[in-house]
Order: sequence, then C-alpha cells, then structure tokens
Amino acid sequence: MVLRSRQWLDGDDEVAVAHRVALRSAGLDVSAELEGDSGPRPVIGIADSSSDLNPCNLPLHELAAAAAEGVLAAGGLPARFPTMSLGEDLMKPSAFLYRNLLAMEIEETIRANPLDGIVVLANCDKTVPAVLMGVASADIPAIAVLGGARPTSQFRGRAIGTGTDLWRLWDDHRAGRLDDGGWNELERCLSCGLGACNTMGTASTMALLTEALGMALPGKSVAPAGSAESIEAARAAGTRAVELALADIRPRDILTEAAFENAVTVLHAIGGSTNAIIHLPAIAGRLGIRLDPQRMSRLGKGVPVLADVEPSGSLLIHDFHRSGGLPALEREIADLLHLDAPTCAGPTVGQNLAAAGARGPAIRERDRPLATDGSFRAVSGTLAPDGAVIKTSAASASLLRHTGPALVFHGYRDLRDRIDDPGLGVTADTVLVLEGCGPVGVPGMPEWGMIPIPAKLAAAGVTDMVRISDSRMSGTSFGTVLLHAAPEAAVGGPLALVRDGDLIAVDVEAGTIDLLVDPAELDRRRRAWAPPVSPHVRGWPALYRAHVTQAPLGCDFDFLQAPTNAFPEFVQPVVGRS
Repeated sequence: MVLRSRQWLDGDDEVAVAHRVALRSAGLDVSAELEGDSGPRPVIGIADSSSDLNPCNLPLHELAAAAAEGVLAAGGLPARFPTMSLGEDLMKPSAFLYRNLLAMEIEETIRANPLDGIVVLANCDKTVPAVLMGVASADIPAIAVLGGARPTSQFRGRAIGTGTDLWRLWDDHRAGRLDDGGWNELERCLSCGLGACNTMGTASTMALLTEALGMALPGKSVAPAGSAESIEAARAAGTRAVELALADIRPRDILTEAAFENAVTVLHAIGGSTNAIIHLPAIAGRLGIRLDPQRMSRLGKGVPVLADVEPSGSLLIHDFHRSGGLPALEREIADLLHLDAPTCAGPTVGQNLAAAGARGPAIRERDRPLATDGSFRAVSGTLAPDGAVIKTSAASASLLRHTGPALVFHGYRDLRDRIDDPGLGVTADTVLVLEGCGPVGVPGMPEWGMIPIPAKLAAAGVTDMVRISDSRMSGTSFGTVLLHAAPEAAVGGPLALVRDGDLIAVDVEAGTIDLLVDPAELDRRRRAWAPPVSPHVRGWPALYRAHVTQAPLGCDFDFLQAPTNAFPEFVQPVVGRS
C-alpha cells in the first residue's frame, strides 16, 4: 500500500522538495522510515478543537499532546492543527448552526494536506458529530478521542447535574422556591471545572455513540476530563491511528448499517439526547445510509433503558463510567446488538464485550429498567407530516396522550416576553407551541424547545405540560416536549398555521400528532401565509438557510450528503505548485 502523503513527499522535483522542507521546518522528519526499513512513516493529523471560548473542549489540548506521543511511539509523524471549536455555552444563536461548517473544515483540511490518518479530538455537543461527518466524507483512517465530563459539585448537600439541575432550579427560582441568595450560590457551584456536562446530555450521548459506532477505543469515551485514564486513552488512540493508516482501515469499513443500528440501540438504552436523532442521520447521510427518525424509533422496540443517569435517571455520567461504562451496558443488551460489527480498535463489538468489567449501580439490571421499548418515539400527523420526536424516558406518562388548546409563541423573543406574564391565558391543559425556530427559521435550530412552564403555573405547582416546537432541546432537558416538527414553520410547515385556541391532539403510543382544525380553514390560512423575511442576505447564515435539510434528514447541507453508499471515491487534490 502506498501512503497518501507520498503524493506530496516522493520525488526530487521542486514541488516535493518544498513539501518536505515545510514539514521538516515543523519538526517532522519525513525522510526517516519505520523500524526495519518497512516503509515511510505515516503522517497522522491531530485535529485539536480546544479553545478558551469553549471550556467543554479545553481538556483536549492536553489530550492532543498525548495523542501525538502515541503517534510517535508507533513510528508515525504527528501533525497537530487547530479546528473551529463549537462551544455550547457561548456560541449564538446555537453551536448547531456551525456543525456543518466544522464538518466541512475537517473534510477539506484532510483533502488539502498530506495526511495518511487522523485523530479527531472532540467533546462539546456539536463538535463530536461534526468531526465524524468530516472523516466519514474524507474516508481516511480515523479515530476519535473524547474529552470527558467536568467534575461534580455539591449544592446544598446533593450532587449537581450540569444542565438538568440548572433547569430545575431555574424553575424553582422563577416560582419563588429558591431565593436570590440561593440562585447566586448555585452559579458559584456550577463553576466546577473543565469538561462536558456531567449528565446524559448531548456531549456524553455522542461520546458513547462514537464508541458504539466503533470509532473510539472501548470503555474510554466518558472517562473523566483531565484524568490519567483519559490521557492514556488519547496516547493509545494515537498509536492505533498509525496502525489504522498502515492497514488502510477507513471509516467506511467501520461505519456500516450494522454500526448505525448498534448506535441507535445504545441511544435508546442510555436514555440519550434527542439531538442524536438529528446527528446520527447526518453522519449516516455522508455514507449514503438512510437513517430516519421513524426507523430509529422502531429500533427501540424491546430495548430497556438501563443507564440510571440524569435526566432520565438519578445519577451522573461519572457514576456510569465507574459502573463499567458502555461495555458493561452493551453486555446487558448483547442480544440486541450486531456483535460482529467491526471497531477501530481491531476486535469486533462482541470481542470487546468479552473484556467488559462488572456492572455497577448506574447501569440497571435488564429486568429492572427505567423504561421499556426505548427512550424516544417518533410521531407524525397533520401537525408534523414529516415527523416529530419525544424523549419518552424523560416525559410525564400522564401527558403522552393529551388533547388541549394551543398557545402559540412566534419565536424566542415573543416567548421570553410573554411566558411570565401573570395575565397569560394558559392552564395546565394548554399545549404550548413555539414556531419559527427550526433549521431555516433562526437559522440554526437552537435548543429552545423546552419551553419554560409559565411562571403563574410553576408557582401553582405545575411541573410539566405538553410542548411542541420545530426547534431542539438540550440533552440535559426533560419534560413532555415534542421536538423537530417537520416541515418547520419557516418553510411553510403546519406549525406556521396554528392559532391560539386550536385543539392539538398527541398520542405517543399511537405515534400521532394532529392539529384538529377543519381542512378548509387550514387551506385558507395556508393561502394567506407568507415566508418570513430573513435579515441574513450574505455570509454563512445565508448559505446555511439556502442548503440545510430538515430535521429528519439530519440538517446537513443538501450538497454534502452522499446519494448512495456507492458514491464515488473522495476526490483527491492535484498535487503540484500551490
């Protein structure tokens, strides 16, 4: 096998000399060979998404150095480079707006440079699917390193789950159950260190799914941020990246239909983030694999929810890791998995499970699950013809079949302006609707779907209501929240036609979500509807709005998805003078 980098480095013309000089100037001795004269040393890219603007990803800086050590130890040449860092805390309107941009950056950095393999370092929510989308398209040997969750802090005698407990205590503060002093105390408590959310939020979910897909080393995806274990795992990943490059084992060899079905089964079993219902189809779409929410919902049939981690459960992600992590959970559901699926580590899924440790308290027994038949459901009907999703494992069972009058909020500002109005016309039976917040609408589909309980109802003790939107919600969120309604309102979906007082019927068991309005009246409203005018006429947001697909297709760009699994080989650059 001829290494890809040799297109740049072999030869004695002026172009090859310039390339060798460039790498040698960066400290990479491209003239040296592997031990035993077994050939040139592979160049392994190390994509580092750490940033001071993203505390979730800051642990990756140290892990990048460890991965480089592993590459060197295996005889490779590590080439570190920075990438865009998608930070959930600070990026507005949402880091999700830039997921596709990072995926393009990874793909095009690989295309343009002499890389034989790559270690992608990611942690915060959207960074993980972005790098997987990029390497799936570029299809050079790749392995992912995850950064792990931040430490756990205590608030008034109990461990605090990032996100989940913030939302709960915010409702308490709005309802007067937590005073200003307690609220300020909580803020200091939450500043507990670097790393991802320590619940089963999107970051931990996508880390575990990366492992379930076979793209990360087994048992290490949620090792605590900054731990010796995570550093050693990064070093081992660097070593394995060299082995993958020399064996020419590529993402397409690992990211098979079976791998995606395993990942969906795991998503159900861990009570994972609904954001994964968008990310997994986006990754699969880069390979021409169709993975829609309805199919993902059906794969949950018979799957027990075993991860006792917030928001579906009561413990935190560090407890899950100490309880044996993903290998211990997968062993509990081994009969539901494709055990012959390959992994980037070398052994198959089944072979990895043979080495799994004992199951601890954060992973429930098969006959004592948090829920049965999976953790989320897809529904469809006249309000969402192309579907919507709900995380049933974190919803109120009493609200999964409900009919009530709509109260409509037209965008985020309208929601924030009115939700705490004492005169708001709302009861516990009202269905709260937020429209105009999908992928095209904002743009970027922010996590606004967990509409706050109106202040006057929260003060009266109401803790959950049926809520519907075309936006997303944080993986740390909870409640009877129907999300990703498609088509979204901004492109003329039925959500744009809902008016206050319209009856909406939801039956999750039956898989339906319907707007109970006379079709003739809906036709009248549709004829009167006009698409909202966006202020974005240039730049990335304009490009995004023009090409983003709807939620069931993963919100990738239409021109980045592969039409079939037999799509042409990745187009290599012409290597000559720049």
